[in-house]
Amino acid sequence: MSQLQSYIERNHLKPGDKLPSERELSEQLQVGRSSIREAFRAMELLGLIETRRGEGTFMRAYRPYHMVELLSNFLLNESRTREELVTAKQMLEKEVLTLLVGKLSDDQLKEVDRICTEHEGKERHQLLFHYLFEQCDQHLLLSMWQFISGFTNTVHTIEYESAWYRSVQSVLESGDRVDVLSIF
Repeated sequence: MSQLQSYIERNHLKPGDKLPSERELSEQLQVGRSSIREAFRAMELLGLIETRRGEGTFMRAYRPYHMVELLSNFLLNESRTREELVTAKQMLEKEVLTLLVGKLSDDQLKEVDRICTEHEGKERHQLLFHYLFEQCDQHLLLSMWQFISGFTNTVHTIEYESAWYRSVQSVLESGDRVDVLSIF
């Protein structure tokens, strides 16, 4: 599977792009067709590719919530797991705030304010933290946060008051990392 991932990266394949056939990939990567077939199955299960009968195999946009659907039955049976998910989500949110405290430009702070004032509930939270993870260029942390957030949203309704978001904005502007801990 790693050779196939390297192939995808090397060729800058994006959602909608068609992958070569199993036979062609087998020849190009010098691996057996059964290995390519297994990699395709795994990638299809993860929602990374889709196979269309008679057309071929195509790249798909990564959907972290697809994984949520697959794994939720296993993970959400224990109440301890549920609490650990909330803790992990908050740890990632604290980390992104700590990374960005005092580092956002005026334009970035205006965007944070726009998100916080124009949106409400889960949408506000999702948009805000997605934006913050992107601003600190932490794509792995963003993926982890989206994944965990998807699980948490299926079992918990965690909503913060508008005052909490004002505190987040204040901390981001102030430059004091210690204050990050106080808002959680």
